[in-house]
Amino acid sequence: MYLAAAAQMKELDRQAIEDRGIPSIDLMERAAQGVARAALELLPDKPKKCRAAVFCGTGNNGGDGLAAARLLHLEGVEVRTFLVGDYEKLTEDARTMAARLSEFGLELEPYRDGAAVWRYLRSCQVIVDALFGVGLSRPITDPLRCGLIEGINALPGAVVAADIASGVETDTGRVLGAAVRADRTVTFSLPKLGQFVGEGAIYSGTVTVQDIGLPGELIRRMEFGAETVDGTWVKRALPPRKPDGHKGTFGKVLILAGSVGFTGAPVLAARAATRTGCGLVSLAVPNTIYPIVAQKCLEEMPFPLPSDYKSLRNRAAACDAVLVGPGLGLSSRAHRLVLGLAEDLEGPLVLDADGINALEKHMDTLERRRGRVTILTPHDGEFARIGGDLSGGDRLEAARHFAQRYGCILVLKGHRTIVANPEGRCYVNTNGNSGMAKGGSGDVLGGILVSLLAQGMEPEEAARAAVWLHGRAGDLCAEALTEYAMTPSDLIGRLPMVFRELLKGTK
Repeated sequence: MYLAAAAQMKELDRQAIEDRGIPSIDLMERAAQGVARAALELLPDKPKKCRAAVFCGTGNNGGDGLAAARLLHLEGVEVRTFLVGDYEKLTEDARTMAARLSEFGLELEPYRDGAAVWRYLRSCQVIVDALFGVGLSRPITDPLRCGLIEGINALPGAVVAADIASGVETDTGRVLGAAVRADRTVTFSLPKLGQFVGEGAIYSGTVTVQDIGLPGELIRRMEFGAETVDGTWVKRALPPRKPDGHKGTFGKVLILAGSVGFTGAPVLAARAATRTGCGLVSLAVPNTIYPIVAQKCLEEMPFPLPSDYKSLRNRAAACDAVLVGPGLGLSSRAHRLVLGLAEDLEGPLVLDADGINALEKHMDTLERRRGRVTILTPHDGEFARIGGDLSGGDRLEAARHFAQRYGCILVLKGHRTIVANPEGRCYVNTNGNSGMAKGGSGDVLGGILVSLLAQGMEPEEAARAAVWLHGRAGDLCAEALTEYAMTPSDLIGRLPMVFRELLKGTK
């Protein structure tokens, strides 16, 4: 699904209201229906036995909250509605919603911090956050609002955010001073960038999209620079398995990896490549660890690094895709091998871990690969080491800028892994869990990715599919083993289940 920026949503609203003549109050009413429905779904008991509090700002987001309060009241919920700000500053539509609320005997109360108010709030089963909408761009510094947000986050009741959790920056997911932690966010028309990246992905809770009546053709005409990755797309994108294929049909991979103390990394990467469907997986490792690695590999073909670079280069050039870096170490020889292969190989090259670290003072090597398929898979630390700028807190824009600058595909690993291509498009992966935050998980991802490349997937599609397969395997592990006890080897063991899910129902 496409992810929208704040400016795009503002423009869509403008076109709907000004160009298509759709009354803005009707859009607000439909938005409120989604918020009220979500609040009702979170109630632990019948509505007439429950209490709710709705916090409204002075903008149209506050109007959404006011309309939702009326709808909850009509369902029998005991509701109090609090205005955080000056009544005189309410937008026209928000004033209309306040008047409609008043018709049912409910008044918009000015919020005043006090013991009586907080006693009521602690008795509420649900809180609706309609303080700030998608237009917020400055940090929240007012002590009253900061204190309120902190208090809401400490309440026992469930929290529903209208459009976006207040305090989350729409385009980046940054927390602007303070932010509401929502259990559920009902966002309008389209999901927002900040609900899927950065801290916003955590503060938003479960995100659902409410159709408020924006014409579909307006949305279809707009170009969105980011979207999520989902299993339906991955299923369509997987490379077909030819009935008459042989091991050469399904790709040849070379993995250059491992060093003393890091004998698991090459094995994990190689096993993941085999388990993802690659026909032939060769594994080049230093002589010092070859006996250890050889004992661990049954289906893969490990061999000791040849003494001359030319032999390694020729073997790599004969493969369909090459992965360099997992556990390779920081020796001068390792760096020379990485940089040499990056210069010489014409085919697809995936650089991970120490393959990325070798570029730190040699980014000109990466620039010279422009026009050839190069995929980098750094975590934030490795990304910073090669010049990625995360200082502004905008991981998506940082990934986009790097991929465009160097003409590569970037897989920026972490919570909500981002794939960015040289044309500036970004894809956000939404599955996976904290149990994957263990040494070796990245090696598994590298193996999955190079395997898909070798089987003929387009580079960008291979990267998108790899992060989803990796994340889905992680989620299956967490379900069966818990996030505490799962291991990177378990990720590989769950890949058959992932493919079974995807292929179920296909012939």
